[in-house]
Amino acid sequence: MTTSFPRLLGDVGGTNARFGWQAQADGPIQDIHILPCADHATIEAAIRAYLQRVGKPTPAACAFGIANPVTGDQVRMTNHHWAFSIRELQHALGLQQLKVINDFTALALSLPDIPEAHRVQISGGQPQANAPIALLGAGTGLGVSGLVPSGLPGRWLPLAGEGGHITLAAHTLQEYQLIELIRQRYGHVSAERVLSGQGLVDLYAALRHQQGLPPQEVSSAAEISNWALKEHDPVALQALNLFAGWLGSVAGDLVLTLGARGGVYLGGGIVPRWLGWFEHSSFKTRFHAKGRFAAYLQDVPVWVINAPDSPALWGAARALTL
Repeated sequence: MTTSFPRLLGDVGGTNARFGWQAQADGPIQDIHILPCADHATIEAAIRAYLQRVGKPTPAACAFGIANPVTGDQVRMTNHHWAFSIRELQHALGLQQLKVINDFTALALSLPDIPEAHRVQISGGQPQANAPIALLGAGTGLGVSGLVPSGLPGRWLPLAGEGGHITLAAHTLQEYQLIELIRQRYGHVSAERVLSGQGLVDLYAALRHQQGLPPQEVSSAAEISNWALKEHDPVALQALNLFAGWLGSVAGDLVLTLGARGGVYLGGGIVPRWLGWFEHSSFKTRFHAKGRFAAYLQDVPVWVINAPDSPALWGAARALTL
C-alpha cells in the first residue's frame, strides 16, 4: 500500500499529544512538538494548533496512535474527554488518508527499529529470533501490546488489545490488603489501577492508610517519585518498590501468554524516569517468579525504552503502509 506525502504523525496519550512531520518517503520525522491535551477542546483543535505552530499546510496523510481501543469509526478516550469519528475527522481536516490505531500498537510497530542507544537492557540475554515480542508501559494508563512474526522476513504483526485492564493479582498478604483498600474506592482493581500515574498516587495513599499514617496531599506521581528517589522517604520508596514488583509480575505474565522469547520492552513515561534505581528494584525478582517457569524467563531480555522522542511516531508511519 502506498501513501501520500507529506504526513502528519501523532502519539496521543491521556495527558499529552505528540505530533511530528514527515515530508517524504524515508525522510526523518521533524518538527516534533508536545501539546497538552487539556489545552485543546478536541483532537481536531490540537492538530490544527500543531499545524499553525509549525507553519505547515494540511498534510496529504495522517496517522496517529491514541490511548484508547480503536474498534470502529467512533473513538472515545479512556483517560481523557476527547471523542470523535475517524471518518468525520478525515473529512474536516481534508486528508486523503487517515489511520488511527491504539497508541501501544503504534509503539509496538516501532520496536524493531529502536536503536540500542535508545533502550537499556535490565535483564536476560539475547532475544530468540523470529519469536513474539512483548510490550507494556505505565504512564497515564497501562499500555499493553506486542509483535508476532508474520512469516515474511522483516515483517511483524502488531497486537491491539487492552491488557492493562486485566485483574491485578496479589502475591503477598500486604498486596492483598492494599488491593482491598483500592477496591473499596474503585471496585474492580485492574493492573492499570495501580500501574499508572494515578495508580501510584492511590498506592501511596493506601500504604499510608495501611500503616496508620495521616493522609498526605499529593499533586502527582512525579512528586512521589521525587520523595522516594531524592528525599529517600520510606513510604514513597515502598510505593515505588511495590509498583516495580507488580509491573514485573504483569510483564512475566505477558511473556508467558505470548511466548515472547523475543524479549519484552517497557515503555510509558514512568519507568524511564526511574532508571538508575529501577534496575535494582523488585522488578526482576517478580518477573522471574513464575514457579516451574522461572528458568523460562531467566534468559528473556527486558529493555526499558529511553528515547528522546516518541518511537510511536515511527510506528504510526509504519501503520500507513499496513
